Amino acid sequence: MLYFLGEHLESVWGPFRLLTSHIMLLSAGTMLSALLVWALLPRLWNKLPRDGGKVLAADGGRSAKGKPTGAGVVITLLSLPAIALFVPMDWWQMAVLLCLYLSMLFGFLDDRSVVPWSRCQKGVLDLLISGAAALCIYYACGSELWLPFVKHGVVVPLYIYLPLAVGLLWITTNATNCSDGVDGLAGSLTLLSLFAMAGLLYGVVGYKPVADYLLIPTTTNAARWAILVSTIAGGLAGYLWHNAEPSRVLMGDAGSRFLGLLVGITVLVAGNPFLIIVIAPVVLVNGGTGILKLSLLIALGRLGFDVRITHQLSLEEAAKQSVLVKSLHSIRFPLHDHCRKNLHWSNAQVLMRFVLLQSFLTPLLFVILTKIR
Repeated sequence: MLYFLGEHLESVWGPFRLLTSHIMLLSAGTMLSALLVWALLPRLWNKLPRDGGKVLAADGGRSAKGKPTGAGVVITLLSLPAIALFVPMDWWQMAVLLCLYLSMLFGFLDDRSVVPWSRCQKGVLDLLISGAAALCIYYACGSELWLPFVKHGVVVPLYIYLPLAVGLLWITTNATNCSDGVDGLAGSLTLLSLFAMAGLLYGVVGYKPVADYLLIPTTTNAARWAILVSTIAGGLAGYLWHNAEPSRVLMGDAGSRFLGLLVGITVLVAGNPFLIIVIAPVVLVNGGTGILKLSLLIALGRLGFDVRITHQLSLEEAAKQSVLVKSLHSIRFPLHDHCRKNLHWSNAQVLMRFVLLQSFLTPLLFVILTKIR
């Protein structure tokens, strides 16, 4: 809103041109959403449903049980005024934003449901939303991709772009959701990813001199996407103030699915699907490998292998069980549960070490990704 007002008011008073400055809009939007969530979330979280405890968590869900959950709905709604004020959007961007809020809504309905939704039900909904978002991004930003080992941009037809983009969005949504098991972990890792992508979209993909130097195709309205990403990241930062261990409120599926989808969207907007490895390596390993393990166990079970947990078997049955199945069961997923249960890391150690790993890997992998082209 302010951007379009600034275009008309600049002739009335010169300083109004600041309203058309992308860096000013980015900074102000980030700060406003952070302050709104930080100040108002404590006044609203008592109206949220209570966490019932995740049985599969390393502590059996005791630490989370009884805390307000589903705060993602509050975070995203409180960020909306900042988005409306500071993010100049076209119709396709609005459609993508609608997909994000639909993902949040379905996650919140699952958070408040007495009987948790089935994996199949959530997976199908994630797939539909990912498809809609991918289609909107295709028409908003085009399909020119910059890839490793390829010097120039590659234009990908819709029938190839769409299934690959949907798969990417589905994976990032669920990997982020699986990483939400330690106070502040999924939020902190995602915050690093979002700020990294906001900087990339604003200073590289959306800035032609730098993009040309790195042989990266510029993306239409990349700076505007950066403002949207950074504004939402500000709201996430305001939430993390209250989610530091011991947390007082949990974002639930309403927040983790929204954020996971957003991370995938930023990668598609930037035009390189391999960026997901750069900006979210720890999230992919932590949450994504859990999805891989589950898929492998289901596939092995259908092939006739005994995929039951080893310690539930008799000695004779355990001796006959496949080495691959035993190996899969020996590691707990998400990986943060393995670190807490098997390696005896505290929650604070998991958070700090995972954040350090991603902070170190992201700039290193980005340099490698851009220079090997």
